[in-house]
Amino acid sequence: MVKREKEAVKVTIYGMIINFILVVMKLLAGIFGKSAALISDAVHSLSDFITDIIILIGFKVTARPADEDHNYGHGKVETIATVSVGIFLIFVSVSLFINSIRNIYGFFFKDEVITLPHQFVLYILIISIILKEISFRFTIHVGKKINSDAVIANAWEHRSDVFASLAALIGLTIAIVFGEKYAVFDPIAAGIVSLFIFKVAIEIILSSYSQLIDSSLTKEEIERLEKILDSIPEIKGYHNIKTRRIGYYVSIDVHIFVERTLNVEAAHDIATELEKKIRQEFGEETFISVHVEPYYPNYPSHD
Repeated sequence: MVKREKEAVKVTIYGMIINFILVVMKLLAGIFGKSAALISDAVHSLSDFITDIIILIGFKVTARPADEDHNYGHGKVETIATVSVGIFLIFVSVSLFINSIRNIYGFFFKDEVITLPHQFVLYILIISIILKEISFRFTIHVGKKINSDAVIANAWEHRSDVFASLAALIGLTIAIVFGEKYAVFDPIAAGIVSLFIFKVAIEIILSSYSQLIDSSLTKEEIERLEKILDSIPEIKGYHNIKTRRIGYYVSIDVHIFVERTLNVEAAHDIATELEKKIRQEFGEETFISVHVEPYYPNYPSHD
């Protein structure tokens, strides 16, 4: 397993341990403390725990080298794992939201009694907020360092848990401080938590969509590539640039013009130098195809 995958696995396992601890704490406190908001927050943490498992599986497959059946490696598995996380969170959020609306409706229109939560649930939420904020900062740092959308998505799940727990904390504080007439703020807080989960889920799916449909590199990345091409004097021009993302990996195809009087070995050396510079800029795992063409003065320099 390369260094990138090792760092991703390490930070994901760290988050998984934190999530497991929080699931147990919140669930038990929610049940014995009689808080729908805290139980919803426990489900949110459970979704994070399951997300961690999905990401670990994804990275295990992604780390496999290219083979006979997968010439471009297994990078798309990371993207698929990221989308799976988003879809799973959508189902979780919708379920929690429906349950919250049902409780709120029962309170206002059916005179159903909502049990006032115990005060100790507030301390559980405060602990959760602190732990998840630490997890967010640690995970987002690693995600940006190794350029992993899956790890970054997981980091924002930690941050969404912070906001969700904060919303639950506010709702439960109102309910506990002001008494049974305000106990409805418990399911209201649970509903707000579900909206946070839904928002993060949509953002995760949209961020991965472009990779699934093989979108090209960004304009800024293409400019970086062109700068590399322009930096090699022996390359007289270039055209037919084609790029795409394969999960974390990048694929680049380009046609270059070189002096037509060069022998095969000299032309090959130019192409090799170009490949070396591209990998230095875009990563050692970059898939590169360089097609060498003879240069004629009346050819355009590039298009």
